[in-house]
Amino acid sequence: MPASDSPTSTSSDLSARAAQARAALDAQTREIVAWHFDPATGCPFWLDYARKLDFDPRRDVKNFDDLSKFPPFEDEWLRGGPMQRWIPKGLAGKPVFVFETGGTTGIPKTRVAFEDFRTDYEIFSGTLPDEYFPRGSNWLMLGPSGPRRLRLSVEHLAQYRGGICFCVDLDPRWVIKLIKKGWSEHLDAYKAHVIEQAVTILQAGHDIKCMFATPKLLEALALKLESLGTTIRKAGITGIFSGGTEFTPQWNRFAHEELLDGAYMTPTYGNTLMGLAASAPTGPQNNYKITYHAPQPRAVIQVADFDDPSKTVEYGQSGRVKLTTLTREFFVPGFLERDEGEREPPCEKFPWDGISGVKPYRGVASTTTVGVY
Repeated sequence: MPASDSPTSTSSDLSARAAQARAALDAQTREIVAWHFDPATGCPFWLDYARKLDFDPRRDVKNFDDLSKFPPFEDEWLRGGPMQRWIPKGLAGKPVFVFETGGTTGIPKTRVAFEDFRTDYEIFSGTLPDEYFPRGSNWLMLGPSGPRRLRLSVEHLAQYRGGICFCVDLDPRWVIKLIKKGWSEHLDAYKAHVIEQAVTILQAGHDIKCMFATPKLLEALALKLESLGTTIRKAGITGIFSGGTEFTPQWNRFAHEELLDGAYMTPTYGNTLMGLAASAPTGPQNNYKITYHAPQPRAVIQVADFDDPSKTVEYGQSGRVKLTTLTREFFVPGFLERDEGEREPPCEKFPWDGISGVKPYRGVASTTTVGVY
């Protein structure tokens, strides 16, 4: 065995790359904190908040660990306006988007965006194998539309890779209402309506080879195509990326064995605050286990102790997802997500921590309604 291929050599190389990734994260942290707390470039929210702190972020935050000096980021800060308080002075005058996250009832959480959603998906594009996601191919976007970032992001991904994106209409808020009212007949009709849109697009001669779909909609589409005497692969799809807390190893195996007919699929975990966490390679070789790695250094996922969120659990242990976003558009230190999972070590493709077994956080799972998507 050549020295470069030995386990010790590989482990040493991964350790070195992990150290480089950590240095990049520390540098990103210093840059972003300096930007958001500089009176010339920061947003009104953080500049005002700094007056309440007992430390100076620009002076005292020297690395990622120093972000623990901040109190936990509160969910309610993102509910309601005015949105202008989140616009960094350094980006004033640029066209601004507002995206919703969560909020199936009541006032939704919102965030401002300029280019982050494009940048995040351009980075993600680099993780997609061209063999299954051919450059220049057209895409189908089968997921929530409206004020959500996902639609524009997938559309940009298609454009960035040289294709055209075809989208369906899907209102998840209406789906949640149908579920809560127990109107199962209406729910089934609405899901059928969404799938009919997708089938119509696939049968219209648009030569679509790539697709985003949520697990439930991907399954419904596969079953509908089967009833029509065809499959996802025979309909022309060669590459799929999908995501959601319902994307379990069990469903991953089921999809590969029963739904995809040989089409390639990669799991993702993302949201409007963080961007998109790609998956390490998954398949029969690892029993379809799914491990996500955040797009460091722009965002970080930590697995926090259930009882003390200031502590990170050991590898292989379960905890709550703690998210940090570090871009010039948006700074979020230590936001406790409504998900939990197990901490995973760095891997060859992503030399920083990951998370597996993602599912709704046990503290809110019983109150969370999962819809058609």
